[in-house]
Amino acid sequence: MAGKVFFSVSMSLDGFIAPESPSVANFFAPEKQDDPQVRRWMAQWMELQQWIFPQRFFRENLRLGEGGEEGLDNDIARQTYERTGASVMGKRMFDLGEQSWPEEAPFHTPVFVVTHTERDPWVRPGGTTFHFVNDGIEHALEQAREAAGERDVRIAGGGAAILEHLNAGLVDEFSITLSPVLFGSGTRLFEGVDASRIALEPIRSEPSPRVTHLTYAVRPRWAVSHNSRQAREL
Repeated sequence: MAGKVFFSVSMSLDGFIAPESPSVANFFAPEKQDDPQVRRWMAQWMELQQWIFPQRFFRENLRLGEGGEEGLDNDIARQTYERTGASVMGKRMFDLGEQSWPEEAPFHTPVFVVTHTERDPWVRPGGTTFHFVNDGIEHALEQAREAAGERDVRIAGGGAAILEHLNAGLVDEFSITLSPVLFGSGTRLFEGVDASRIALEPIRSEPSPRVTHLTYAVRPRWAVSHNSRQAREL
């Protein structure tokens, strides 16, 4: 039985999943880290993701040493990792990550990168292999499903890749970790969403001392309207 297709992201209270990108090429490169724009971007990103850095699982997964917090946030981070059998991501996210991920990339599963160029698979220590798919998101997702087996496929990002899968009706479920920060500008998660086709069914809301975790099932809007009409007729 095939698993679900899902995404999980941290989001600011005003709807952004990343700060506004600095006008600096290759801004993750070590020599760019003293640039004021880059430092501002990094500070905002760290603020958005502050909930996960102290967690025991996060520290273990990135080989940052022993110790760390346990509790709801840690459980959710671990569950997200354990349910994922393969990931799909856009080329922009891969390009940024290639500059910043450690040698042992944190996925430890196959990752399928949607791109317009051809490239041989990139094998990293620890079980992560990046495969480059240049014939669309459907083919990338098909390969990811096969690689994942009965586990789930995660749309890892970035925002454009998530939105493309969502608008194509390829997402079953998603989780948002709502972080108490405001950006004012940046990458909006739902900018350009086809709201006429998508309806959401709340699954759970789980507050922690740092953030609130929201999980929704994705349904075709016509199906929700049809079910509601049937319920009224009963």
